[in-house]
Amino acid sequence: MKVVAFARTEQGSGASRRLRTAGFTPGIVYGGPTEPIAIKLDHNALYHALKKEAFHSSILDLEVDGKAEKVLLRDFQVHAFKQLVLHVDFQRVDPNQKIHVKVPLHFVNAENSPAVKLSSAVISHVLSELDIICLPKDLPEFVEVDLSGIEAGASLHVSDIKLPAGVAIAHTQENPTVVTAMIPAGAVEAAAAEGEAEKK
Repeated sequence: MKVVAFARTEQGSGASRRLRTAGFTPGIVYGGPTEPIAIKLDHNALYHALKKEAFHSSILDLEVDGKAEKVLLRDFQVHAFKQLVLHVDFQRVDPNQKIHVKVPLHFVNAENSPAVKLSSAVISHVLSELDIICLPKDLPEFVEVDLSGIEAGASLHVSDIKLPAGVAIAHTQENPTVVTAMIPAGAVEAAAAEGEAEKK
């Protein structure tokens, strides 16, 4: 994904305010052997890019005044109540250095699982993203979680997820829960009442 930016020389909160008034968002590019550089980006283009999932978990081609480099989005600040991106941070990426990134989880096949089909269980997503470590070339836009085998009352943990080649887990917690499949209390009570009625 390509991002176009321009170098900026003016620093400070007053300069940043003037940039925002002119329709730009101030930012910074840091990391690697090169010095950090202050940049500005078209606010509307950035605002719409931030709505795309891939923008947050992909290697981006950042072009600053015609010179391109590979970066990751590392941070951004949004105004408390206005639709306004206040600042954005990008980190340079070395193709030979592993990166530590959060990527979104995409859940598939829940409707085909025994938990849902046989027990009308509710699938609760405990995690929505995964901390991973990989080389930039191996970075997935998302990690797919197949729920087709989950049973009612069971949980799926990070260790149960099939990871793409070259990707490792970076979670500090030993084996976090990703999803649970619980039968709603009302359904349990209804089943119990049915069982009692059958006994009579």
